[in-house]
Amino acid sequence: MLAEIITIGDEILIGQIVDTNSAWMGTVLNEHGIKVHQITSVSDNREHILTALKEASNRVDIILITGGLGPTRDDITKHTICEYFNVKLRFDESVLADVTALFKRFGRDVTPINRKQAEIPENCTPLHNKNGTAPGMWFEESGKIYASMPGVPFEMKALMTDEVIPRLKKKFTLPVIIHKNVLTQGIGESVLSELISDWETSLAKEEIKLAYLPSSSMVRLRLSISGSDEKTMQEKIARKIEELKKIAGQHIFGYDDQTLEGIVGDLLKQRKQKVSTAESCTGGYIAHRITSVAGSSDYFTGAIISYSYDVKTTELGVSEEILKTHGAVSQPVVEQMAKAVRIKMKTDYSIAASGIAGPGGGTLDKPVGTVWIAIATPERVFSKCFQFGGNRERNIIVTGLTALNMLRKEILASE
Repeated sequence: MLAEIITIGDEILIGQIVDTNSAWMGTVLNEHGIKVHQITSVSDNREHILTALKEASNRVDIILITGGLGPTRDDITKHTICEYFNVKLRFDESVLADVTALFKRFGRDVTPINRKQAEIPENCTPLHNKNGTAPGMWFEESGKIYASMPGVPFEMKALMTDEVIPRLKKKFTLPVIIHKNVLTQGIGESVLSELISDWETSLAKEEIKLAYLPSSSMVRLRLSISGSDEKTMQEKIARKIEELKKIAGQHIFGYDDQTLEGIVGDLLKQRKQKVSTAESCTGGYIAHRITSVAGSSDYFTGAIISYSYDVKTTELGVSEEILKTHGAVSQPVVEQMAKAVRIKMKTDYSIAASGIAGPGGGTLDKPVGTVWIAIATPERVFSKCFQFGGNRERNIIVTGLTALNMLRKEILASE
């Protein structure tokens, strides 16, 4: 079953807003066995919309449209759809009731311009929007399904969840699609691909597809399988993941929607332990990732952002002589930072990072992207030097993820 998503709005094309609707819709459709064949963005232009609808109807079975359904003059989607189907608008009392109820919740009367939202194409079934004034619209024409929804994300999501998906499931017999994501850190895509080459080849026999989804310091392996026997498919995926763990287990940190900060947080919470950070080049990014997890106050005590030499010496007790001799980006400095913040914050673990994020500041001995990361525990402190490259933003992100993964491994090794 193929679908196309059409997003309407000049604001998308000029980059004023990011089209998050298509990404969300694509995920939901895929989960229900509907393949997105194409995503198209068009301007608020009658001819563009008409052309997009006609071309989509020649390619796919389901056309999903978002945007251009407001009450103002620049929102032309409804009138253009009428032209496309060669129909007129009709007044729908049930839509007016929805609009009236929405205005009543806010203690307001329906305005004449919002009353016009109850005018819908005469060949459509209204999809009742509980979160806005513009109704969704469902069409069945010439064996094709069309569903038009507002572009406001939370309105579109509710209509997709409550109206569109249930109707599609009733209309079509959809296959089961299973995705399993294996999350790796600390190994590049090409190296990982070479490492698991034979295993990847073996997936074809099980009718499992593999996709590499690299990002900063991480590679996500997505295993996908479709069919009708969900139990058998789940067993196939599980069996292949067990094989993968034997080959590349040291690089795997989690699955699906897990995050390093969430996994580290769970480990600390289970053990009733705490962590602190001392950060230089990351400027608090590691602490930010840790505290992005709800409930992190149970295990995160605090951070010292020692960006300058003065803060390193006064707040963390780093030796001025060591700073002078080795520089801030060095093993002895980062290890002193880790030791000091752990003691000062009275935590079980600490993370410290010091590096040259860029774009300037690099030398021949320490080029941009040179980063030292240290982990301190009550028993020991250890560190490692990395070369992450020349992009400042990426260096900060990669340092944070690498540091969290080092801590994760250390916690597990202490069991």
